[in-house]
Formats: sequence, C-alpha cells, structure tokens
Amino acid sequence: MQLDMAAVEAAKNSLDQGAVTPGYGPWAADIIKLLNDSLATELVCVLRYKRHHFTAQGLASPKIAEEFMVHANEEAAHADLLAQRIVQLGGEPDFSPASLTERSHAAYDESSDLKDMIRANLIAERVAIECYSQLIRLIGDKDSTTRRMLESILSDEQEHADELKDWLVA
Repeated sequence: MQLDMAAVEAAKNSLDQGAVTPGYGPWAADIIKLLNDSLATELVCVLRYKRHHFTAQGLASPKIAEEFMVHANEEAAHADLLAQRIVQLGGEPDFSPASLTERSHAAYDESSDLKDMIRANLIAERVAIECYSQLIRLIGDKDSTTRRMLESILSDEQEHADELKDWLVA
C-alpha cells in the first residue's frame, strides 16, 4: 500500500481551498448540499423547541419546558458546527428563512398540548437520527472529519429521542 504522491503534490497548490484537498474529489459540493439541508433541519428544530419552551403548560410543563430550551440550545450548537464545516469545505451556509422549511427534513410544530409537543419533538428527533445515519453511510470515508462531526451530532439526537420517549410514556 502506498500514498498517492500525485495527490500529495497537488495538495501543495490551490491554497485558497484551505482544508479541501484533491482527495475530496467531486464530493465536496455534494457534502455541502447535504450539510446545508441538515443545517435547515437543525434551525427548524431550534425554532420548534423554543416555541414549545415558551408555550408549554400543565403540571409537568416547567421541567419539560426547561428541557425544551436545553434541546434548542443543543440544536443551535449543531447548526453552528454544520455551518462551520460548510465554510471549511468552501461552501456557504444557507440560513435563508425563505427556504428553511422546504429544505428541512423535520417539521415545525405549533401544538399547544404538552403531550403533542413531546410527540412532535420525538418525531423530529427520529427523523434527524435517520437522516444523520444515512448521511454517515453516504459520506463513508469520503470525508472523515465531517463523518465524525455527524456521528457526534447523531449521538446527541439519540439522547434527545430517548429522553422524549421517556416523557411520552410517563
């Protein structure tokens, strides 16, 4: 087994591309598109969780509403990671409100019942888990840095889903 010395030499050129070396091949643009769709999903999740935080009512609502805000902040951190990675790959993060819900894999929700809020958030987390799992498989060894970032986000989403499931059955 040997390194591709032509790719190593090519890495000395195109310095304006930062971390995107020739080894990325044609995949960088596809990965940026997928990451922008994930960014839209995270931003919609932030908005949904924040709405639920401020509108949750009922006996269990103070603790759950507080946790909705924790989840919103964690989803915002995911969005920041995705945006940063998009820039590192030479792309531009798409924060456009005009197309946010169209690009998001998760839905916004205006439920007023606490159980419905929990259910909507659990559905969104399960959608995120499925999307991140597929992304990780699609990216494979094409971009190990992005894959590791997505694996970390996936772990958080799985934790959120487990917590929401527990509230739903409580």
